[in-house]
Amino acid sequence: MPELPEVEVTRRGIARRVAGARLDRAVLRAPALRYPIPAGLARRLAGRPLLEAKRRGKYLLLDLDGGHLLIHLGMSGSLRFVAPGTPPQKHDHADFVFDAKGDEIVLRLADPRRFGALLWLEGDPLAHPLLARLGIEPLERGFTPAWLHAALRGRSTAIKPALMDSGLVVGVGNIYAAESLFDAGIDPRAAAGRVSATRLDRLVPAIKQTLRAAIRAGGSTLRDFRDTEGGMGDFQLRHKVYGREGEPCFRCGTPIRLIRQGQRATCFCPRCQR
Repeated sequence: MPELPEVEVTRRGIARRVAGARLDRAVLRAPALRYPIPAGLARRLAGRPLLEAKRRGKYLLLDLDGGHLLIHLGMSGSLRFVAPGTPPQKHDHADFVFDAKGDEIVLRLADPRRFGALLWLEGDPLAHPLLARLGIEPLERGFTPAWLHAALRGRSTAIKPALMDSGLVVGVGNIYAAESLFDAGIDPRAAAGRVSATRLDRLVPAIKQTLRAAIRAGGSTLRDFRDTEGGMGDFQLRHKVYGREGEPCFRCGTPIRLIRQGQRATCFCPRCQR
């Protein structure tokens, strides 16, 4: 699933190409993704300028004059620019055709598993049920060791699933939680409420640094993710533990171990992370 870095890479690509452009028309080829696509959405979108491309957690918010287009990429979705007239493939469910100073620019949504979302919001988008329940943004100043220490107090769940709880902190999915815990030297099985303040002093900067490095690298492309220009991210080439089960730890040489936590794979070094 695209996580915070991949969604942020997508947001930046959209902002770079079509911020300020007019959305001339939308071509919708599916009645629903994870949720039904609102009736008459193409008509509502036509002619509205794109004021700003934003991100909240793993959701994209395209602020248009008079409303907001909410997009989630689901498990395997992507948004990419294609040349006008490019025939759609099987899983290309929507085209957004922009007029940028006379140039036609087509932004295409692909979603092979249809686990994504495409919704129209009016009023305050952050009040929508999908966004209102979301936790703190990990790249914001307010995400500090002191904040995390207070938020984790009394939690018996393991630290890695806690970091992946979008009601607590958004966007730190499986890959980046595993990588951050390795950098901080914390066992992913440790009870979240019992991780010391000293360790959280290492963990919060590790999360921020990992996410920023992944954004600079264009995200992680494990299977489906592509940026808006169709390029692959390469942060997967820098993974220290994720996907490296059985391989030697880069620090100590101990084989990376694989366990299951909440039906998700967790990779860690049993020697460096205690």
